[in-house]
This record gives sequence, C-alpha cells and structure tokens, in this order.
Amino acid sequence: MIKKLTRRSTLAGLVAAGMLATNSLPSVAADMTFTLATSGTETDMRSVAMANVFAPMVASFAKYKPGYNGSLFAQGTELEAISRGNLTMSIASAQELAQFFPEFSIFATGYVHQDAAHQVRVFNDPLMDPFKQKVEDELGVKLLSVMYLGRRHVNLRFKRDEKNVMTPSDLAGVNLRMPGTDAWQFLGKALGASPTPLAFSEVYTALASGAVDGQDNPLPTVVDKKFYEVTKQISLTSHLVDLNYIAFSKETWDSLSPDQQLTVQRAADAAAAYGRLKQLDKENNLAEFIRSQGVEIYTPDLAAFRKHVQAQYVGSEFAATWPNGVLERINALGN
Repeated sequence: MIKKLTRRSTLAGLVAAGMLATNSLPSVAADMTFTLATSGTETDMRSVAMANVFAPMVASFAKYKPGYNGSLFAQGTELEAISRGNLTMSIASAQELAQFFPEFSIFATGYVHQDAAHQVRVFNDPLMDPFKQKVEDELGVKLLSVMYLGRRHVNLRFKRDEKNVMTPSDLAGVNLRMPGTDAWQFLGKALGASPTPLAFSEVYTALASGAVDGQDNPLPTVVDKKFYEVTKQISLTSHLVDLNYIAFSKETWDSLSPDQQLTVQRAADAAAAYGRLKQLDKENNLAEFIRSQGVEIYTPDLAAFRKHVQAQYVGSEFAATWPNGVLERINALGN
C-alpha cells in the first residue's frame, strides 16, 4: 500500500507542478522524435510490429527511436517516465497500470480474457472509456491500442519426472519468476506457486543458475529469449491471455495536429493488428521447435487451474477495486 500511495503522490506532485499540463503546447508539432522504451528484444513481435508498421506510418513528421531490453528505462518505470516528459511511448501491461490504478487488475486476472479477439472487443468497448480517461487525466498517458502478447504458460527447469504440474497443488514450493508488481505476485500465488519478483532481463541467468525454478510466458517469448535452453518442461496452463497497451504521451499527443493524431492512432492500430496476427501464428507453430530442443510440453487439468485461480480473487483486495458490473460486461463480450 505504501508503494501505491507513493506513486499516487508522485503523480499529484507532477500535476501540481504543471508537468502534465498541455495548454501552452503548440498546435502543430514540427520535426520530432518518438522514443519508445520496452523490456522486450528487437526480435520480439511487439517490437517488430512497432518498427515495421508504426514507424513508417508516422515517418513524415516523426522519427522513431526504440530502446530494447530495458536500455532506456527499467521495466516498470516507463509509465512514470512518460508522465515526467522523458519518454514518448511504452508497451505497458495491465499489471503496471494497476500499480497506479488498482482497478486495472481486472485485465490482469487469470482466466478473464478468452482469446486475442476478446481482448480487442474489450478494449474497444465503452466499458474501457472510464479506464482510459483516468489514465489520461491522472497519469498523462493515452492508451492507443491493445497488443496481444499470448497465452502464458508455466515453464520449469525441472524434468517432468521430478515435477509434474497437473494441478495448482503441484506448484507448491516452486519459485516461479513473476514481475514485481502486486498484481503479478498475486497471480503467481493464485496459481499455487511461490512467486519471485525479478526483472525480465535477469530471467535467463536466474533459470540457468537455479535462482528461480521457472517462469511464465507465451511460447513466442520462450523462443525469443531462448528459455528452452535452461528449462525442461512447459505445462500449458494458459492462465493468462496476456496483453499490452501501446501507451503514448498525452503531452505529445496534444501537440500534434488533428491529421497527425489520426495518423498516430491508425499506426498504433495497424501495428497492434500486425503483431497480433504474427504472434498467433508463432504460437501455433512453435511447439514442435521447442520440443526438438528437449523441452516436454503437455496440458494440465485446466478446469482445476481455472477454478482455483478464480477462487483466489473472490473477496480479494483486487476484486474490491473492480467497478460494479465490469466483469460481467467483459464476460458478455466473450465467445
């Protein structure tokens, strides 16, 4: 709670100091640079989509300068950097936004989103309007579009004859790397594991050394970061149909002309759509390669996982922050 209050206080201070104000900005931006910070690699499909689709579409009025592998700002600090005016864009998770606005934890809850199409329907539905507006008003960040990261699965360094993960009880005592935010840590516990906070850039080394027992990510990330070199099994828990938002500086947005704003929005949507299709294709075709690297892939008791995980959220502090009726509206947009 102290961490959340501190972040809230920081934002209040920024607003009071006028750092998030935009009234004095010119109506038309001249030659400018859009800086993007991400913890992903250059070959991560989200990075590829932004470089190959977004950047060319805005090239007539803005240069695109990405920083990969947390080289510009450490994972989890990008949104504050945008608020301070030190960064234009990031690929932000719902878990990171929940650090500022606890109600965003609903979009990071296990087994809530059904698939990539469901994510898009939810993001474009009016139910998201109050969420988006609050981020703009209090953080100075505009959420342009939703990117599909993939179905997250449990990936362990143990062989299956040492640890066979079929139900949540099988994860008891497993040090599962999860990002350090409260929402991520809660999800790790809900899965039945002992979540260990660790920066994404440190996961490979931690798995190789045994500092952590496993990590959870979609199959494309397992390949992109070569986690298959330091793990032995993947239990296809599909516990989170994970997403990211293309987060853009509201200050920069307000400095653009209407035509430039339209171009940026179209570029973000196009990049998200391109990345979504490519990510889905990779997900559907990577299992064979991962198996060829000596990693066993299998399906656990998904009903047991779903029942256990969702039960952990009932009555939790996270569920208490969810606006009334929003979960039902999200479910109604599903298949």
